[in-house]
Amino acid sequence: MGHLQDLTIGFARTGLTGYGGGPSTIPLIEYEAVKRYRWMTEDEFGDTLALANTLPGPIATKMAAYIGYKVKGSVGATVAILAHILPSIIGMLGLLGVLYTYKDSPFVKGMVLGVAPIIALMLAEMCYKFFIKGNKGLGININVVLSIVSLIALAFLNIHPGIVIAVFLLAAFLIATFKQKAHAVSPAESVKKRRESV
Repeated sequence: MGHLQDLTIGFARTGLTGYGGGPSTIPLIEYEAVKRYRWMTEDEFGDTLALANTLPGPIATKMAAYIGYKVKGSVGATVAILAHILPSIIGMLGLLGVLYTYKDSPFVKGMVLGVAPIIALMLAEMCYKFFIKGNKGLGININVVLSIVSLIALAFLNIHPGIVIAVFLLAAFLIATFKQKAHAVSPAESVKKRRESV
């Protein structure tokens, strides 16, 4: 019961405070999953985020489903999704008239603009962590090249992030497979090397 309660509280918090849509909610989910409840490590979170981006649907909901499933199976996934989306749905239904009436008011616009720098800072922190992680795994040169290629594909060519991630994952799989085959030694070569060493 404790895990389900934690999932409910954690994802209700991300749903209530996730101003600005899916991407701005990701640092909040990371805080709950990695720092507060320690359901996963930073590396696991980064890998999950990368894979979730290749699938259709809102990123925050996919992350909630995966983390909930990891913590408590199918029930955990259901609880995490509902806890994340219900506060927004209830809030929107309850305040729809008020929001529509005052959507152009200086107060509402100021509130949105006031939250923007915090969201930008949280996203920048996540980007930095992912870049450092990439340096460890790929080396700085390859990491910089891939970052530039990603920037061009996303910002200038307007390619969907899921497609870019899927291409990178496929390329990484093919490179890893090729390297494994290149280093693999056939039985005949293994016997020959043993004879030569004797």
